[in-house]
Amino acid sequence: MKVADKNKKITPLECEAPNMQEKGENLLKYLIIGVLFGIVFVKAEIISWFRIQEMFRLQSFFMYGVIGSAVVVGMISIQLIKMFNIKTLTGEKINIPKKEFRKGQIIGGFIFGLGWALTGACPGPLFAQIGSGFTVIIVTFLSAVAGTWLYGKFSDKLPN
Repeated sequence: MKVADKNKKITPLECEAPNMQEKGENLLKYLIIGVLFGIVFVKAEIISWFRIQEMFRLQSFFMYGVIGSAVVVGMISIQLIKMFNIKTLTGEKINIPKKEFRKGQIIGGFIFGLGWALTGACPGPLFAQIGSGFTVIIVTFLSAVAGTWLYGKFSDKLPN
């Protein structure tokens, strides 16, 4: 939620994006967490193109189990944040806005899934795949950046 003050500047009342950083904040902790997360991805084999293809061919439950458990952990975490009014590390209230369903989400989900099936990569593991030596994934990374930029540029003209 944002409010305009006397000078018509928009200032945040609550934490809408807890990952927004103050100037000069030490980024080392984020790098360490990212590297550890990447190691978990590699060791769990969820960055494997073959595992992803198994999932889309309905040949293995492995990836569905990983994704399903992530969804359950996320749901429980959101409920705990709401139930106990948990705040950010800096003490700000966490605002989780209501989401409304739009038909564009179906179209976007289809495009995302198609790209995931064709490339064997979704945005999360891209860096772990590149870090593991699969340098061809740089093309997928650049395509994801271009797609994100295009969406931002034309989102007001797309079906929502």
